[in-house]
Amino acid sequence: MQTGKCLSSRAMQRAAACLGTLVLAGSALAQQAATSDLGAVPPAQSLPRVEFVFEARVTLSPATVLGETAMGRRQYIPITGGTVAGPKFKGQVIPGGWDYQLRTAGGCGTISADYFWRAEDGAVIHIINEGMMCPGGEKGERTWLHPRFEAPKGPHEWLTRGSFVASLEPDRPATPPPAGSAPAMGAIRIKFYQIK
Repeated sequence: MQTGKCLSSRAMQRAAACLGTLVLAGSALAQQAATSDLGAVPPAQSLPRVEFVFEARVTLSPATVLGETAMGRRQYIPITGGTVAGPKFKGQVIPGGWDYQLRTAGGCGTISADYFWRAEDGAVIHIINEGMMCPGGEKGERTWLHPRFEAPKGPHEWLTRGSFVASLEPDRPATPPPAGSAPAMGAIRIKFYQIK
């Protein structure tokens, strides 16, 4: 009787070990199958698309330069106003925002603009635009920003919930500045695209 129990126990241990091996092998196969397409380009119909929603022309005061700091060359540019127009939004840029810039030793720089818009219906929208600029890139290279909006509940709430990307371009005056003077930049143009 005792010998039977011992054989039964050994058989159970072998069965458990065999089952454990099968489970591990199955798990490895499942993991291999789950990662076999990792990094493959998704089908075209599942790729995000962008939709142009509006453009802002933002007017600026001359930069206030702090100079070289431990972090890089720091300056800020006061935002004095502007206009927003497009198929999804129309309004005005409220004077009083700031565009903070930091240029690093490598020549690239960061932008962080914090300001407000007033929609045609009177609603006030907060916007933060952040990005990086690297001069001397390929011809036609644009500076891309990552805008975030905070809008009141109601018709403009889609701005808060949406994901956006924006391109920044200087809006230089038609008449160039006199030779030897600093380039004038009284305004910038920012085109906003919603990611769908």
